Amino acid sequence: MGSRAEPSAQHASRTSERARAEFPHAQAAKRWNSVLPMPPSDLDPRRILPIADRLHADPGYAGRGVTIAFLDSGFYAHPDLTTPRNRVLAYHDLFAPEAGPSALERGDASSWHGMMTSVVAAGNGALSDGRFRGLAWEANLVLVKVGFAHRIVHDDIRRGIEWVIAHHEQHGIRVLNISCGGDYEESYLTGSLSRAADDATRHGIVVVAAAGNAGHDPGHRVLPPASAPSVIAVGGLDDGGAGEQTWNYHSSYGLTLDGLQKPELIAPAIWLAAPILPGTPTAAQAQLLSLLDRARDEELPRLLVEHACVDPDLDAIAGREPYLVRQLAAAKLRDQKVISGHYKHVDGTSFAAPIVSSVVAQMLEANPRLSPQQCRRILMKTARGLPGIAPERQGFGVVQPRAAVAAARAAA
Repeated sequence: MGSRAEPSAQHASRTSERARAEFPHAQAAKRWNSVLPMPPSDLDPRRILPIADRLHADPGYAGRGVTIAFLDSGFYAHPDLTTPRNRVLAYHDLFAPEAGPSALERGDASSWHGMMTSVVAAGNGALSDGRFRGLAWEANLVLVKVGFAHRIVHDDIRRGIEWVIAHHEQHGIRVLNISCGGDYEESYLTGSLSRAADDATRHGIVVVAAAGNAGHDPGHRVLPPASAPSVIAVGGLDDGGAGEQTWNYHSSYGLTLDGLQKPELIAPAIWLAAPILPGTPTAAQAQLLSLLDRARDEELPRLLVEHACVDPDLDAIAGREPYLVRQLAAAKLRDQKVISGHYKHVDGTSFAAPIVSSVVAQMLEANPRLSPQQCRRILMKTARGLPGIAPERQGFGVVQPRAAVAAARAAA
């Protein structure tokens, strides 16, 4: 989770204490999560484009009729997934199997990460008038909780994959997104997590996993399940939020214990619009900052009075000159990565992987007969290699949704 860099990479977080209390990143998915550091001072969050525009995706495909399963620390029934119709077909909690879908209506610290990964892939942008919708914005979802905000355990990811395999026919699961990773390296010949991931592929499920965010550390390789042979491991790309420039992102990469080069693909992993958990103090603060940003000078005093106790810093300057209020609000918009009252920008390969999963859903909408092996080959064949980025860091290159869908349609 996060933005331009992360504590395990280049910069420390500038997230407020209140946001950190709600959104703990320390161990949530370990190297797969990033926090929300300070973006460049010249970045206007409103310049961040939807992922469809940045990747020039075909707007005629939205993952219709395809079910994507997500493994993560927790989830929330976000409006981008549940309105105007609820597309969540099933929810399973490994630690409370009796919990029903109503559990998705109670957001907590563990809900953040899975809420964001699922919405990045399949949200319909209900709270942004359709602007920030995923490429698979009409796909169905199955949500599987395999951990908590502070910890996701190696064997629990395996258990989650096994549950998906056992229920894939019941829910029509064709794609499995895993934005978390195991505790240690293992050979796919003997490791239970890698073998479970390969078994999912044998059952007709396209498995996509985040490569991790430790590319600054050459000693850290891609861990399972992303290291399994049949899994599409996804690294990251920095496209500046507008698809205009490209830089390397600090994704994990390298040879696995079995000598496989990972990742296979890269996708945008920074300046990505993701939802803020509704009903939290962070959401209230983002909504206030957005109101202040749009308001006229003469409206500022009234808005600060009406929203007292939302932000102590803003409370402290209520009644001061408008330019001071605007300066503080602008700084907080940057610090909190706020795009609007409902979204902020995040980064990490945790969010690059769902983009690839959503492309796979588009491909399967175009051609439901595709096998996981065909999907993999098409994605690699149509990817665009980037000059200036080492091949071992980008695999076959940046995922190309439009070309992948066209190739899927043409495949026998």
